[in-house]
Amino acid sequence: MKALLCEALGPAENLVIRDLPEPTPGPGEIAIRVSAAALNFFDTLVIQGRYQVKPPLPFSPSAECAGMVSAVGEGVADWHIGERVAAWLGHGAAREIVVVPADAAIRIPDKLSDHQAAGLFVTYGTALHGLIQRGGIQPGETLAILGAAGGAGLAAVEIGALLGARVIACASSPDKLALAREHGAQEGLDYAADDLRAGLRRLAPDGLDALYDTVGGELAEPALRSMGWGGRYLVVGFAGGEIPKIPLNLLLLKGCDLRGVFWGDFVRRDPAGHRANMERLLAWAAAGQIRAHVHGAYPLERAPEALALIAERKVQGKVVLVP
Repeated sequence: MKALLCEALGPAENLVIRDLPEPTPGPGEIAIRVSAAALNFFDTLVIQGRYQVKPPLPFSPSAECAGMVSAVGEGVADWHIGERVAAWLGHGAAREIVVVPADAAIRIPDKLSDHQAAGLFVTYGTALHGLIQRGGIQPGETLAILGAAGGAGLAAVEIGALLGARVIACASSPDKLALAREHGAQEGLDYAADDLRAGLRRLAPDGLDALYDTVGGELAEPALRSMGWGGRYLVVGFAGGEIPKIPLNLLLLKGCDLRGVFWGDFVRRDPAGHRANMERLLAWAAAGQIRAHVHGAYPLERAPEALALIAERKVQGKVVLVP
């Protein structure tokens, strides 16, 4: 089978395609013939050894995929060859066939494409966990989202709007804000053209109830200064590059919370909660309540190009690889 491999840590241009033996599922496992393997911002980091999770070399990038069950292992009764399936792996999905524990896979509803299903786990799973389990978003609250047009931010826009929040999309261009509005944002703020603090003060004069931050960097402090009393600042990622150093006195003065959103560890610590979240997301997507926007699909050979688009924050929605 064909596999995209990281054999040495470094830039995406170092990734190679190799022909590997097809894996065989063991007891309690299924094999999936991959039709779409989704990429995320952290894939740009993990191939360089700059992410908190460091897979042993060689490994394939991509943490999530969709496809068709191609084989079942001993003791697996709930899955049959030919069924459509999506799965979260952590890493290793950018190849033609993957093997996963049977209980890590979820059926894809008929109305949902494989490309859409492949990209639901990380971005939408993080957004649902962040906004519900960590953020406690309530109808009528004001929620701002930094990086609102990227995969992670756009998922939060959709889910925040679906939960009844007043969503302020914050992004770096009018085109990105237009996309966020199409996905449910009521307000938009271009932080490349407008001062973030001044803009949020204008749009939320009483302060934000919650903020979903996928960017970090220099935007973090003005965003924190925009929080309302009792607000929840949700730390999701650092697509802006720099991990910010937060003045802790702001938490005291604002009476607000700074909350980490580590979806990957949530999956490990609460698998039942994760499965319930994913079943909810797949049902929403199949019903058209969330759009699961796919920016583009690329063959494995063009993975460096796809990863560069993500690293340069030029992606609107998700990018998938097609083995």
